[in-house]
Amino acid sequence: MKTKIAIQGFKASFHEIAAIKFFGEEIETVECGSFTKLFDVMANQQADFAVCAIENSLAGSLLNNYANIGNSNLEIIGEVYLRIGMNLMALEGQKIEDLEEVHSHPIALLQCRNFFRNYPNIQIVESSDTALSAEEIYKNQIKKRGAVASKRAAKINHLEILAEDIHDNKRNFTRFLILEDKSKVNSRSEFINKASISFRAFHTPGSLAKILTVIGEHQINLTKIQSLPVIGEEWQYYMYADLEFEDKNAYQTMKKQIEPLCKELKILGEYERGKKIIVSE
Repeated sequence: MKTKIAIQGFKASFHEIAAIKFFGEEIETVECGSFTKLFDVMANQQADFAVCAIENSLAGSLLNNYANIGNSNLEIIGEVYLRIGMNLMALEGQKIEDLEEVHSHPIALLQCRNFFRNYPNIQIVESSDTALSAEEIYKNQIKKRGAVASKRAAKINHLEILAEDIHDNKRNFTRFLILEDKSKVNSRSEFINKASISFRAFHTPGSLAKILTVIGEHQINLTKIQSLPVIGEEWQYYMYADLEFEDKNAYQTMKKQIEPLCKELKILGEYERGKKIIVSE
C-alpha cells in the first residue's frame, strides 16, 4: 500500500512536487482544495503525512499555517525547499503568438507581469490552480489557450513549453513542511539539527530579550521569528521560531533553560533541515 500524502492543490502542483522530493515517486496524494481541508484530512486520519507550504522568499510567511500547525495534533518531521519556476505551456504545435488567453492562479500570473507586457494581445485569466489550468487545456484540447504552471504539469498533460522561467524574480523559493500525527514516532529523523518552536514570553520588560539571549548563548542560530496574536488576549503574542544548531546537546540544554522563562513553550517539531533546491521545477 502506498503512503498517502495530503497536499494543498492537485496533481503536478508545487505541493505535489515537494512531496515527491521528500518521499519519492511511490506515493498516493490526497488532493485538498484549501489548507483548511488539508488539516481536516489529517485530523480525520485520511492521510499518513501532509506537505504544507509555510513561507515564500518573495511573498513571506503563510501566517494562518503557523496557527493551523500550533492548533493541530501534528508535528513537523522535515522540510523541503523548492525553487518555484513558472512556465508558459500550450497544446503542441502552437506558438506564443497564437495564444488568445493564458490561465493560471492569480499569484502565478502576478509573478509573470513583465513577461506578459510583451504580449498585450493575450488576455490574462485568473484560475483556482496552476496545475488545473494546464490539465483543462489537455483534457478539452483547447487551442489558442496557454497556462502558466510547473514543468511537471506540462509533462503529464502532454503540453509543449513555449517559454521557460518566465517569472520576474528568478530567486523565488518556497519552503514546505512535512507534517505527521504526533502519536506516530517511527518517521522522525534520528539526525536532528533544526527545530521549530512556539512560545509566549511573560508580559514584563525584558522577558523576550532573556529568552533570545539564552538561545544565542548556546550557539543556536535563530533563522526565523514570527509573531501571531493570541486570540482573546489583546496585545499578547505567540512567537514562532526556527532554530538551527550543530550540537544537539546544546539545544536540549537551551530548551530546559528557556522553559521557566516562558509563559508557554511548545515544540512544533525537531528534524533535519532541508537542502535548498536550486533547479526549476
